[in-house]
Amino acid sequence: MSDRVYFFDTTLRDGEQSPGATMNFQEKLRLAHQLEVLGVDIIEAGFPASSPGDFEAVRAIAAQAGPDVQIAGLARCAEKDIDRCWEAVKVAVRPRIHTFIATSPLHMEFKLRKTPEEVLELAKASVARCAGYTPNVEFSCEDFSRSDLDFVCRVVEAAIDAGATTINLPDTVGYAQPEEFAAKVRYVMENTPNSGKAVFSVHCHDDLGLGVANTLAALHAGARQAEVALNGIGERAGNAALEEVAMALHVRRDYYGLEDNIKTEQLYPTCRLLSIIIGQPIPNNKAITGANAFAHESGIHQDGMLKHRETYEIMTPQAVGRSATHLVIGKHSGRNAVRSKFESLGYKLDDEQLNQVFEAVKALADRKKQLHDEDLMALVQQEVYRIPDRLCLRHVSVQSSDAGGVPPTAAVLMDVAGEEKSGAGFGAGPIDALYNVIADLAGRQPELEQYSINAITGGTDALGEVTVRLRENGLSVVGRGNHPDILVASARAFVDALNNLAKREAEGERVHSQHS
Repeated sequence: MSDRVYFFDTTLRDGEQSPGATMNFQEKLRLAHQLEVLGVDIIEAGFPASSPGDFEAVRAIAAQAGPDVQIAGLARCAEKDIDRCWEAVKVAVRPRIHTFIATSPLHMEFKLRKTPEEVLELAKASVARCAGYTPNVEFSCEDFSRSDLDFVCRVVEAAIDAGATTINLPDTVGYAQPEEFAAKVRYVMENTPNSGKAVFSVHCHDDLGLGVANTLAALHAGARQAEVALNGIGERAGNAALEEVAMALHVRRDYYGLEDNIKTEQLYPTCRLLSIIIGQPIPNNKAITGANAFAHESGIHQDGMLKHRETYEIMTPQAVGRSATHLVIGKHSGRNAVRSKFESLGYKLDDEQLNQVFEAVKALADRKKQLHDEDLMALVQQEVYRIPDRLCLRHVSVQSSDAGGVPPTAAVLMDVAGEEKSGAGFGAGPIDALYNVIADLAGRQPELEQYSINAITGGTDALGEVTVRLRENGLSVVGRGNHPDILVASARAFVDALNNLAKREAEGERVHSQHS
């Protein structure tokens, strides 16, 4: 058995199914590139048959990927899904088709409405179809942890005979316990006659908070691929967190004795990038990447740290890319310095993008005393990695007072489909006033489902990062904005959400026209 663990990242597929974690085309490409920098072995780029947008994103990610990473697409055990998946991933240097079918009695009876024998035959035929396109085929037994193990062994044996080279055993609903899950994985590996011809994988959800624990238990039992997501995002309570699994293997190499390709110093920059893209702050108490992960407040702990770091710290901040924040760029910095800094953060900007971000850096430096890496990462996401918008915010002015009888007022200047418009109005508070005016200018009346604000760095001049969720006409979208002025950040987030709403509607109309 090899001691090499393969990291299979599903942030762009399962992770994007997390509420509020949708990404646009450019954001997916940017994150995929960073996953390559991180050293991920396989990127599951999406579910090509699910929508034209997902197909195009998977195809673009496959086209840009280098030779060191495999690009996988997900497909149900259905001919159309498999064919569509291959069309999307075949442009990659190292493409993979990942097909799946449920094997638990519950799923087979009530979801698939098929007998076990029908499922077995469908799995064989589907894997064989995948193998006709590529020798790199992964097969998953959905809801493995609630399946009959002897039936799973039969299905896995048939899948390997049909051409599967990776077998994934998922804890689809986060039901398993670590020792139990390890025993089930071990049983299948030991009782499938041809198991030595495939790499065994696990994909663990976090419904009971055991996604990472179950993944590590399975790796210790002999699995050699971990399906994970950055920050643990994913369906329902999420997936096993990539950064936690990676650091557990790194810090406890004495226990696991396993090797991998993850560059741990890229963990925090990569997780932070995802946080900025989806507008979901990393919780302070999050293991590995949270703000408190390397903070010590207890007097006893502080005393121990001063005497010897390892008394209360089992890894260094530098090991995960959390080195001390430095002043990096200012208003006197030149274009070459700005380009060089962004390249050190993993961004390769062309001349047009550099000009965009350079002006934005100058403007931000006039307002903020210090620019940190987090500021620059947020700025480049806002200025560069976005697609053209119908609405463009120009200026906002807000007045608010606690004096009775003087309602908060807002004035807004913005472009609507290329036409400059302005308006003013009142609200229950300054945010309400802003949103009322913007919605009126845009000709929309969405419902604000969620509003959150987060400081990107410390200090009273920190960038404010606002995330909103809007709903209108049955569609729910997320918008993000940042600015030192939290009212401007709020306005930007609202406009971003309205633009995303328009794009979702346009995508729906395009798909409808293709099927009519």
